[in-house]
Amino acid sequence: MPDSKSIYADIGGREAVEAVVSDFYDRVFDDPVLEPYFEGVDREALYAHQVQFISAVAGGPVSYEGADMRAAHEGMGITEEAFGRVATYLGEALSENGVAEGNVEAILKEVGALEPDVVGQ
Repeated sequence: MPDSKSIYADIGGREAVEAVVSDFYDRVFDDPVLEPYFEGVDREALYAHQVQFISAVAGGPVSYEGADMRAAHEGMGITEEAFGRVATYLGEALSENGVAEGNVEAILKEVGALEPDVVGQ
């Protein structure tokens, strides 16, 4: 895996992460399968948490301070299909915002490792 500290810098830092997260949520919120998971959710807070999360996963100078993944998704009943769609949209958003394929793969590997803590909670 590439040095995670270099991924954040390679992709362009916070500005790039914010662009990726914005693009990512445009895709997620437009998906009728995923829409029910976000009913009544504070989207601004969600966006801020996701910027923090992606920055941390990419080795940026940010620590993720949200709830652990299991607690954050408890009671949501997230399916494997929903998790897969979210991962796909993240990969597309990263790629379409100029993130190199190796870095996309490294970030998605980190996200994929969280599946057991997210699906079926």
